[in-house]
Amino acid sequence: MSKQNPDADVAFISALAELLNKNDLTELSVKREYGEDDSLDVRVVKQSNIVSVTTAAPAPAQHYTPAPAAAAVAPAAPEDPAQHPGAVTSPMVGTVYLSAEPGATPFVAIGQAVTEGQTVLIIEAMKTMNHIPAPRAGTVKRIVVEDGSPVEYGAPLMIIE
Repeated sequence: MSKQNPDADVAFISALAELLNKNDLTELSVKREYGEDDSLDVRVVKQSNIVSVTTAAPAPAQHYTPAPAAAAVAPAAPEDPAQHPGAVTSPMVGTVYLSAEPGATPFVAIGQAVTEGQTVLIIEAMKTMNHIPAPRAGTVKRIVVEDGSPVEYGAPLMIIE
């Protein structure tokens, strides 16, 4: 938070979160300079319909975490799939497809056993269909993405244990 006006910073952060949702963005990062020794670094990230705000400022640092909107309140904080040891992450930015073509049977389903190297989904990047192989043998425990949704580099796609 800035030393100048914390209420203005709160309004600024709220506006960024609204901008993130309004424009269907997943991440927004802004640095606001107030002077030599006063600035506000804000990073707003949206994952699974939850908006998270992180701020950093020079000492003495203050931290503001807004109350989540009513629509984003979850009964229990779900485990972050990206931190799961069995997470299969996206090797590229693109659009994920769970089957070879619309209406076709998905490559894998929850509870299905997979072998190392088996295609588990496709990511389309620059009009090229990239088959994503299972990095290890195991059972599909969770599919984190939806068919046809955009993914970013390193985003969790599914959990294989």
